[in-house]
This record gives sequence, C-alpha cells and structure tokens, in this order.
Amino acid sequence: MPATDNYATFQANLEAPYERGEAATPHDTNELTLASRAIYVGGAGALALVLVSGDAVTLSGVPAGTMLRVRAKQVKSTGTTATNIVALS
Repeated sequence: MPATDNYATFQANLEAPYERGEAATPHDTNELTLASRAIYVGGAGALALVLVSGDAVTLSGVPAGTMLRVRAKQVKSTGTTATNIVALS
C-alpha cells in the first residue's frame, strides 16, 4: 500500500523537512540534479562545494555523520576527501 502524505498540500520552505535526496558523487564539472538545502557527510573529510551563489568553498575536517545546512549546486572532486555524500532538498 502506498504511503499517505498528509502534508502534500503544504508549502515547502527552507525550514521544512527534506523531500528529495541524491547521492552526490564529487565531480569537477557536473552539477547536482537539484540545488541542495543540506548535505549529509557519511565519511569524514574535506568537502569542496560550489554554493548556489557561485561561491566556491572548502569545508575541512567535516566529521562523519554530519548534516550541513548549505545551499550547494555542486560537490567538487578536487578538494573533496569526504565520502558517502548525500544532497538533500
């Protein structure tokens, strides 16, 4: 039986729960399918991102199991050592 979504008619906003997710394979030119509202890092390391503003940032020493509330459009291969990355939107 399919799941019932009691909140399907509610307006999504930045504080709402995440509705979509995708494995974020680091790549120096490919962008995510959807801009993220958060990035989950399963394996510790550095995370090189391009934010929706176009700013490139590298977050060093991100612990395993961290949820980062960032609006990113790309996870760069160069500079990323973290693993098991999931983009949530």
